[in-house]
Amino acid sequence: MSAPQDETNLVAQIDAFGLEHFSFVERPIVPLRLDEIRIRVRAASLNYRDLLVALGQFPSRGNDTRLPLVPLSDCAGEVIEVGDAVERLAVGDRVSCAQMPSWTAGPFRPENAQATLGCRVDGVLARYFQGHQRGFVKIPEALSFEEAATLPTAALTAWNALFEVGDLKPGQTVLVLGSGGVSIFALQFALAAGARAIAITGSEAKLGKLQQLGAEPVILRSQEPEWSRAALEITGGLGVDHVVETGGGGTIDESIKAAATGGSIVLVGLLTGTAGRLDMLPILAKTLRIQGVIVGSVEMFERMVGMIDHLGIRPVIDATFEMQDIAAALEYLKSGRHLGKVVVRL
Repeated sequence: MSAPQDETNLVAQIDAFGLEHFSFVERPIVPLRLDEIRIRVRAASLNYRDLLVALGQFPSRGNDTRLPLVPLSDCAGEVIEVGDAVERLAVGDRVSCAQMPSWTAGPFRPENAQATLGCRVDGVLARYFQGHQRGFVKIPEALSFEEAATLPTAALTAWNALFEVGDLKPGQTVLVLGSGGVSIFALQFALAAGARAIAITGSEAKLGKLQQLGAEPVILRSQEPEWSRAALEITGGLGVDHVVETGGGGTIDESIKAAATGGSIVLVGLLTGTAGRLDMLPILAKTLRIQGVIVGSVEMFERMVGMIDHLGIRPVIDATFEMQDIAAALEYLKSGRHLGKVVVRL
C-alpha cells in the first residue's frame, strides 16, 4: 500500500448555486476502507449535467443536491493507494471512474442514481479521489489522461444507445443531433461499426469539422428547420435506422418523422426541455422503438473501453481548462461553442 504525501486534499466545491460560488479548499484525507482505492486525479471532463447542478437547475428526484458539493463525475488518473482487500487494481494502474459507481452490472435501477458523482455525492474535481474498487475501469495506454477523462458519461451513453440497448449493424444509418460529447462519440462509434452517420448542427462554423470527422452529410438546421425532410431525402425516403436524441421536447417530433420503419430512437438528453409535441400515429405506423438511456454500467464501460482500445478511437477534445478556471470552463460549455468535450486539467 502506497499513500499520498499530502496531509490534505485540495478540492473545488460549490458553496451556493451559481458559477460565481466556487471555492478551493483543503479537506482532510480520509483513510481508505478495505475495498477502496485512491487515485491522483490528472484530468476531468464536463457534462451538461454539471452545469445544471452548479446552477441549481438539475431536476430533483426527491433527493436535493446538498451543498457544499465537489462537482464533476468524469475523471482519469493513476492509482496511488489501495485498501487491503483490493484485488482488481494495483498502485500505478491508470484508471477512470464510473459516473454511477454502484451500477456494476444488469439493468439500471433507481437506487443507482443516488450514488451519482458530482450530484448526489461529492464528485471528482479534486487532487485525490477515492472510492470502491468496483467503480473504476482501467484505461487504454494509448489514451492520455485528458482523453480518458471524457469517457465515463458521454462515451458510455453513446455506446449504450448504439450497442447495448441498440443493435447497430454495418450499413445502417445513424442520425446524431448537435456536436456535444455524446453526439460526437455516437458519430465515431457509428463509423467504427461500419454504419453511415448523418449529423445535424445549428452552427455553420462546425459544419466543416463534422464533415472531417466523417459525418455525411451534415444538415444545417438554419437551412432545414424541418430537418426530418432532409434526412428522408438523404436516405431515399426510407428514414434513418437509429436516432441518438439529445434534444428532447423540442426535437423528438422531427426525430420520429426522420426514423425508418422499425427504427430506434434513443433519448439520452433534454437540451431543449421536456415539453413538446408527440404524434402517436407515426410511432405506431412505423413500429418505432423509443427508449431512454442513462449512461451505463461498469460492465458496459469495460466493454466500451476494450472496443476503443482495439479500434484506436481517439476522443475529440475541444478545449482544456485548469482546475482554478472551472467557472470559465462551465461558462464555455454553456455557450454551446464547443464541439466534442471540454476538459479540466489538474
